Parts: sequence; C-alpha cells; structure tokens
Amino acid sequence: MVEKVITLENIPLLDFLGTENENIRQIAAAFPKSKIVSRGNEIRIQGRAPEIIRINDVLNMLLQHFNRFGQVTPENVKEYIELEGVPFEEDPKNDIIVYGNKGLAIKPKSTNQRKLVDAAFKNDLVFALGPAGTGKTYIAVALAVRALKNREVKRIIITRPAVEAGENLGFLPGDLQEKLDPYLRPIYDALGDMVPAEKLKFYQENRVIEIAPLAYMRGRTLNDAFVLLDEAQNTTREQIKMFLTRMGPNSKVIINGDQSQVDLPSKQKSGLREALRVLKDVKGIGLVNLSGKDVIRHKLVKSIIEAYDRDDQHKEAFKNEQNNRQKGNG
Repeated sequence: MVEKVITLENIPLLDFLGTENENIRQIAAAFPKSKIVSRGNEIRIQGRAPEIIRINDVLNMLLQHFNRFGQVTPENVKEYIELEGVPFEEDPKNDIIVYGNKGLAIKPKSTNQRKLVDAAFKNDLVFALGPAGTGKTYIAVALAVRALKNREVKRIIITRPAVEAGENLGFLPGDLQEKLDPYLRPIYDALGDMVPAEKLKFYQENRVIEIAPLAYMRGRTLNDAFVLLDEAQNTTREQIKMFLTRMGPNSKVIINGDQSQVDLPSKQKSGLREALRVLKDVKGIGLVNLSGKDVIRHKLVKSIIEAYDRDDQHKEAFKNEQNNRQKGNG
C-alpha cells in the first residue's frame, strides 16, 4: 500500500473539488481499488503504485484545466478519466494512436506514418525506413506506449547501437547511464510527451520500460514486449541477427533506420541493409518507406534532405560514368 498527498495551493476548493466534493467522489468511483480522501486543501490517495500514478495523472490534467478555465465540472472529470485510459480503436477514421501528457492526442501526420501504424497492427515485425525528421521513432514509441496502456504487452524495450561512441564508452565522463543518455535522448524526448515524468520513473525503476544499448540484448528472450530498435543502420550483420532472434512469444518489434546516415567504419556493411536483403521474401514482415515528404520538423529540413539526395544522385552518376570510361579504355 502506497500513499500520495496532493496539496492544492491558491485554488478555490469549491470550484475545483465541486459541490460536496462531487469531483473527487467521481474519481474515487472510477478507481475503486484505491482510497481517495479530500480534507481541507489536501487530497490523499492510498493504493497500489500503478493506480496511484493513473489517479495522479487525472488530477494533474484537471489542475491544468482549472488553471486555464477557472473551474472544473463533473463533465470535465468524466472526460479526463476517459482520456487517461482510452484505448486506440483500430479504425482508419480514428487516427489517434494514444493520448499523451495534458490530453495531447498523438496521431500520424502523413500518409506514410499512417502506413507505419497499419503495418504495426498487421505484422509482428516491421521495418520503418526513412531520413531524419520523418517521425519513425516518435510513431514507434507511441505505438509501444499504446500497447502497454491497453495491456497488450507487459513491457517496452527500446534499444539502439551506441556506434557514435565507437562502442567504447569508457573514455566518456560519468557512469554508464550518463555516458549513454546522449545517444538515447530522442527516445526520452518521445516518451516525455506520452508518459508523465513520475510514471516514467516508476516504469523504468520496475523495468516496465527499459531503454538500453543494443549490446545488452545479447542472450535474452524478449517475451510479452513491444521492442523498438532505433538507428538500425548502424548495426552490424551480427548485431541485427542477434537482435532479431531475441523475439519471444507475444512480442511486437519495430526496426527503424535511415540508410543514408550509416556511421559505421567505411569497410563495415550495415546490418540493416543485409537484413532487408536476406529477409525480403519472408512472410509476416512489414516494410514502410518514409521520405522527405513525411518530414515534420522545420520546413528547411525537407529542403536539406532533398538537396543531399540530389547531390548523392549526382555523385553516383559521376561514379558510374567514370567506371564506364575505364571499362571503355580497357
């Protein structure tokens, strides 16, 4: 049994709690396994940690609503209770994947992002390919959070190769977590939009959400999990094979990669490219290609990607021309 106390400061209690504490009684009815008591300007919650975190999420959303509109009605309470645990309906008319913090509706913002969502519903393994800024990681994390909220999986595992550090993190300052955090920051940013900080901390402490470098996956079997491999273009053939063979019963896997940004040594082949070639005829694997049209960052990012694509095409054409001349001279 855990207890949490929320203190309401500088808030007219009647406007927030409702007549005869009606708003609090409505929350208590929605979470019968916990005890919620309002005394003065304090709200005391007693129960198990996961449900207390859910109740805390609802109260935080109601406080934000009050700060904006100056009042909380029983209808508002009902709406936010439903928002906290609303499941995603697998209906093309409903684009919402999951509700994030502050009631933020997270949904695909392009046709190819919608294809990624559909592919994840239909396949246990999906490759999502495309340049930076196309939302691959964000959509994949949203799908993982949705699956966890709907109790379709028991945990989320997110991993990526730490190739930017040369796989030799010993020279970086700090403990292991501090060394890895810069390479996992995009994951934390996405989760920060979808899971309240307190709940995310609880999930990580209890290994419900695990964020770790790819090397930590070796020797494990990942059951009842939604697993995301990010930056897969920087895996070796051996690494991605090791990862793919970790899949256990009732697992979903999304592999994200940008084949134009391989950071491996020049003589080393990308494991992502190898996997796409080897697995091209295997049924039950989804493949979604995102492009510059799906970029949802600053409008200049799309132009930058297109400019680099044109430059790569010119270099490839020049290389082919040089090869053809050499063959002709030979």
